[in-house]
Amino acid sequence: MAFALTGSASMLAEAVHSVADSGNQTLLLLGRRRALRAETGEHPFGFGGERYFYAFLVAVVVFTVGAVFSCYEGIQRIRSPEHLTSPAIAFGVLGVAIVLESFSLWNAVHEASPTRGRASWLGFVRRAKAPELPAVLLEDVAALSGLLLALIGVTVATITHDDRYDAAGSIAIGVLLGCVAVVLATEMKSLLIGESASPAVQAAIVAAIEAGPEVQRVIHLRTLHVGPDTLLVAAKIGVRHDDTARSVAAGIDAAESRIRAAVPIAELIFLEPDIYRSDRDDSADPAITSVEAARRAAEARRAGPGPTG
Repeated sequence: MAFALTGSASMLAEAVHSVADSGNQTLLLLGRRRALRAETGEHPFGFGGERYFYAFLVAVVVFTVGAVFSCYEGIQRIRSPEHLTSPAIAFGVLGVAIVLESFSLWNAVHEASPTRGRASWLGFVRRAKAPELPAVLLEDVAALSGLLLALIGVTVATITHDDRYDAAGSIAIGVLLGCVAVVLATEMKSLLIGESASPAVQAAIVAAIEAGPEVQRVIHLRTLHVGPDTLLVAAKIGVRHDDTARSVAAGIDAAESRIRAAVPIAELIFLEPDIYRSDRDDSADPAITSVEAARRAAEARRAGPGPTG
């Protein structure tokens, strides 16, 4: 409506962006719902990855619907300028939208803060395994920034009576949305391919496995997020060479229980017993490196803070 009354290219870009945002929220909700389906014979690990897939679609929608259209409209308006009418309406609509979007961003920050912990916001977006909060945060930041860019474009166009500044605002919004889409698509691609658990979670898993007397040490460790709330754990554990099959089986069951107690999302656990040999050179194996790093982190956590003063 504001675009129809003012003819502003920046307002049109923000209108399209708002429609895209609404579609994105629908996609994220659909992904969460479909991820709750029970596992099947064809998908024995469940459908948790649906949340990553639909979040990736969000990135595609932001880019194609928002970025491309905004840049195209801005370029067309520079080639064929149209007079900006009733700028007061544009200022009023943008002012209300900025207030509402600021409140939305505040809510998103409030919801994400407990999960973020001490990590930076960039680190949170990079490391988060649940895609919804990073996607909403990026969308809200892009929406608020886009509104500010539209306000700047309309203001400068009104002051200078040069409507090309309004068109430039539309292009700036398109570039902003494109950057957000690339960041979001890159992170969702990484999750779709498969990411391991965080170093802290791996340390907790190693500590849980090695906490019992039946396990000498963790030899190999592989973790994989098959969904935000489902972690696959595969490990080769060292047992004593004279242990009986019964004691090894009981030890594996006990280790699995400890893992689930320490890391509740570790729903898929596969432990393989083996005889640990200290003379074997596995230094080039990244799994060994990750295990050693996790073991050191677990030992540091058990030791607690060192003496101060």
